[in-house]
Amino acid sequence: MGMIYARSFLKYGLVVSDKLLLVEKSEARRDELSALNIGKVTIPDDVLVQSSDIIILAVKPQDFDELAPILNKVISSNNLVISIMAGITIPFIEQALGTYRMVRAMPNSPAQLGMGITGYSCSDQLSREDILLAENLLSTTGRSIYFKEEHMLNAVTAISGSGPAYFFYIVKYMVEASKQLGIAEHIANNLVMQTMLGAFHVMNEKNKTLDELIEAVSSKGGTTEAAFRVFSEAQLGENLAKGILQACHRAEELAK
Repeated sequence: MGMIYARSFLKYGLVVSDKLLLVEKSEARRDELSALNIGKVTIPDDVLVQSSDIIILAVKPQDFDELAPILNKVISSNNLVISIMAGITIPFIEQALGTYRMVRAMPNSPAQLGMGITGYSCSDQLSREDILLAENLLSTTGRSIYFKEEHMLNAVTAISGSGPAYFFYIVKYMVEASKQLGIAEHIANNLVMQTMLGAFHVMNEKNKTLDELIEAVSSKGGTTEAAFRVFSEAQLGENLAKGILQACHRAEELAK
């Protein structure tokens, strides 16, 4: 995700490559990043980090405890820090790094295509200018939505952060059903993915509720109704909602 942001910032001219630092503790990974030739590659305790206007924490949450003491020595109140670590709260990061210009964001994987959605919250000490700057940066990968209450990012994580996997899961089983019906896999993939793409555009363009859209495809005694009878008996909708609530619960556990 860090590289996705780096490429987006360069693409939209928000930074030039000789002003972009790619910070990495692993020597092997530093060699890989250097080969990409899109920015200066350095180590976490480089003094150049301290002189940066903006620092993005794009590390795994479980790696933060090891990295925090190093960053604490180079990060100051001059740096605007944007964290995309799942579950790690703003107060925790502030205390670990000794800085209070903090933004916490939760992007999702379609960001790699510029079609992501990012929920974000800010520390109370952030100025309006800082918030607008952060939003401009985050929006290079799609849309962004501000949440005043940081705990709402747990719900964002469960819905849009994990959400692409839910759609991939549904597509997987639609393709499997297609194959059972004798359709070749490559054709099934095209049928299902184009159907999902088309359904999205119908939702996006029509001024109808989801129930109305479902009803428009369903005829009494027809094929769609037969499928929904099975879905209802299996409580598919209820179980999908339960799964999303459980994902939110897990995000809350990580935050503790």
